[in-house]
Amino acid sequence: MKIEHLAIWVRDLELMRSFYMKYFGGKSNEKYRNVHKNFESYFISFDSGARLELMQMPDITDTMNNGHEQFIGITHFAVSVGTKEKVDELTEIFRKNAFEVVGEPRWTGDGYYESVILDPEKNRIEITV
Repeated sequence: MKIEHLAIWVRDLELMRSFYMKYFGGKSNEKYRNVHKNFESYFISFDSGARLELMQMPDITDTMNNGHEQFIGITHFAVSVGTKEKVDELTEIFRKNAFEVVGEPRWTGDGYYESVILDPEKNRIEITV
């Protein structure tokens, strides 16, 4: 089994598309629009074959994600960047570009080297080896 894609409701579709393309090397398809539902989305594809679907629709309830509270449901996703040095480098790039680093680079108890950052809409991303 392989997870084919993860979908995220977003407030600012273009901002989030640009973020995942710029910092994680994603490639975007053309915007999909369903005018009857007032729905728009992009699929961001990565070299590994994984995809991220970014979706926007005005009627979706905004839960005011603050990036820190725990709740039932998906709490983060992890992106493997290949090396400890790349984790450190990317973490510093995020910090320099004013993104919040909520977990400094470290070895975790379950064997990962990772940092944790928040994307522009406060979704938690673990950057791992």
